[in-house]
Amino acid sequence: PLTIWCFFLTAIIGVVSFPVLLSAALMLIMDRSFGTSFFLSDIYIAGEVLHNQGGSPVLFEHLFWFLGHPEVYIIIMPALGITSEVIAINSRKPIFGYTAMVISLLGIAFLSFIVWGHHMFITGMNPLLGAVFLVTTLIIAVPSAVKTFNYLATLWRGNIRFTNAMMFAIGLVSFFISGGLTGIFLGNATLDIQLHDTYFVVGHFHIVMGCAAIFGMLAGIYHWFPKMFGRMMNKPLGYIHFWLTFISAYLVFFPMHFIGLAGVPRRYYAFTLLPEYGVWADVNVLMTLAAILGGLAQLIFIYNFFSSIFIGKKASQNPWQANTLEWTTPVERIHGNWPGEIPTVYRWAYDYSNPDYDEDFKMQNVPDEGHEVELFETSKKAAPSTQDEPVEERTSLFSLIRNWFKPRIA
Repeated sequence: PLTIWCFFLTAIIGVVSFPVLLSAALMLIMDRSFGTSFFLSDIYIAGEVLHNQGGSPVLFEHLFWFLGHPEVYIIIMPALGITSEVIAINSRKPIFGYTAMVISLLGIAFLSFIVWGHHMFITGMNPLLGAVFLVTTLIIAVPSAVKTFNYLATLWRGNIRFTNAMMFAIGLVSFFISGGLTGIFLGNATLDIQLHDTYFVVGHFHIVMGCAAIFGMLAGIYHWFPKMFGRMMNKPLGYIHFWLTFISAYLVFFPMHFIGLAGVPRRYYAFTLLPEYGVWADVNVLMTLAAILGGLAQLIFIYNFFSSIFIGKKASQNPWQANTLEWTTPVERIHGNWPGEIPTVYRWAYDYSNPDYDEDFKMQNVPDEGHEVELFETSKKAAPSTQDEPVEERTSLFSLIRNWFKPRIA
């Protein structure tokens, strides 16, 4: 499943990027306590020249953002994996372009390490280096667009079930599109010089990372709640929670783009000393009221979550008619998940609406008719003719890669 791919790549990104920030922290400690000058340039403090000279504070920015940008994908990638699962199940269709989705995830994971410089266009870096980061930033939009297109193609003409989880998954796609489009502006060095440190950046970042990631998390909670607690969450309360959160999120962060285009800077407590920004005061009031509404909406979710644990309708073993193995476990939680042997997987996770099946889904652990016979006959044919001549398994690198990305399990 794409969920597993996303969790796997998230772990790799974290393992590679976090040590860089740790090294920056260690160098900072050494500058403060042991007389080094990694980040201290030739400056004066209290009229006296520093003994530690020759460093660059911009180096700290490079090391910080080498983690800072991959961290965005550490947060959003698990949400994308959850969304892939929820959309396929509730569209009753195989995920569109499975191989392209996996390749785009691999591309995002790789490119996330070579785009950190777009946070530093105004630090005075070499213009050639800025051009390099501009190109890599625009390139990373390609795999993101592939994922978005495949989500929409999966929804297209599907037998959509608008469950609570599906609503939040569609909400993630909406935020991913709107936030991703504004990110293209910030990836352009020329435009970023004007938009950097304005509310435009705040709006973009919170839509594409904050709102999208939170909506993916909520989709996962609504989707796997029956598996966690054996009960269903209240559906009407879930719809109210979705619409209040969705509307308030856009009312908070979308107007920030217009304020940013007007040049309003971020990180200011008040703009009383800047009368030219007074015309945006009413918009700021609207965003504040929307933020309060969004916060109150989460109280509905908290009540729904905890009350459903005790008084929610009891769930069946597979309430969403999904294919993956977690829905083959008993409703009552037991040690080891399964009472007997671990199930055998016979097909991929997105085998929905197959005309060869009586229903519109077939779980991964259910064999096709004659499957065991085929396995027996294959093994019988592959047996060596004599014991003195064992059969050697020859596996090329190409076949390994092909089988790795092959969406179906033979």
